[in-house]
Amino acid sequence: MKKGLIILLIIVILLIMVIGWVVGKYNMMQKAQIDVQNQFAQVQAAYQRRADLIPNLVNTVKGAANFEKSTFVEVTEARAKMSGSLQLPKEAINDPQAFANLQASAEGMNSALSRLMVVVENYPQLKANQNFLSLQEQLEGTENRINQERRVYNDVAAKFNKILVIFPNNIFAGMFNLKAAELFKAAAGAEQAPTVNFE
Repeated sequence: MKKGLIILLIIVILLIMVIGWVVGKYNMMQKAQIDVQNQFAQVQAAYQRRADLIPNLVNTVKGAANFEKSTFVEVTEARAKMSGSLQLPKEAINDPQAFANLQASAEGMNSALSRLMVVVENYPQLKANQNFLSLQEQLEGTENRINQERRVYNDVAAKFNKILVIFPNNIFAGMFNLKAAELFKAAAGAEQAPTVNFE
């Protein structure tokens, strides 16, 4: 009887240790996923800051320059698309399509802003306008913040993805339905150096 009680006690202790180990693994993976979601929210906040600056920038340019409306329309449409992409749930970090849509709308916003800045080059009085210069400086700071937040997100997401693929975590990731986080990628053609022509 005493021997059977000792064996039962050992089995219970081993079972408690195994359950504790599994719970520890689960908690570690959940914490890592929350870190990724939090950093994704930081990227979204930086994108939102840029979207909030754009109407002021466009209005300042409109007031100082007379040129075709198509540039304003492109910037406004790109901003609207970008704002819609920012309303992603935290699960978007695991959704390749939602993540690709966010990246595509961000690249569209970059392209539209680049066209706006090219147009601005034709208006020296605008480049001397203090409101415009202040907005341009804020926009540049925001672009730097976006790049920084995306870099930090990719670091945190890569760390989370590594946790998921290491044995035995990969088994638990499947059991707990945890999926790898998507990463921000460079825009298409970014690997090509721009052509500089001094003619």
